[in-house]
Amino acid sequence: MFGTMKRGANAYANIGVETGVIAASPHKLITMLFDGALVAISMAKKYMAEKDIKNKGESITKAILIIDNGLRASLNKNVGGDLALNLDSLYEYMSRRLFEANTTNNEAILTEVHGLLEEIRSAWEQIGPNAGASAPQMSPFDALNPQNSFAKA
Repeated sequence: MFGTMKRGANAYANIGVETGVIAASPHKLITMLFDGALVAISMAKKYMAEKDIKNKGESITKAILIIDNGLRASLNKNVGGDLALNLDSLYEYMSRRLFEANTTNNEAILTEVHGLLEEIRSAWEQIGPNAGASAPQMSPFDALNPQNSFAKA
């Protein structure tokens, strides 16, 4: 009559995510993209082990979309120089590998991409605004695309 408990919990979780996005700094938004892709890959590994093809495919697709339409689209190759170009190539590689993992049911590829994303996320956290006095003087947003609504003007 009023919906399931799960639907209510999902709606509550979505509000929390939306509120987090609205209140997040540009640096935090990128961190959230990393976290979303990492969770999607972890879920894909779970579904792959359970032989749940539909959910595995949806999770891998979600990870690819986050990488391509979030992380990769955020790069400003004109300002970010070699770093942005290298990240662009790495993100493209990850998307291709995830597609391959989906078509071949290769869990090792999911583990590989998950590890790469964790390393980049860790480096991103180290250059964040709360990283301390030893953080580089260059803004972490210098490689972001200024056309994005969350990029530094």
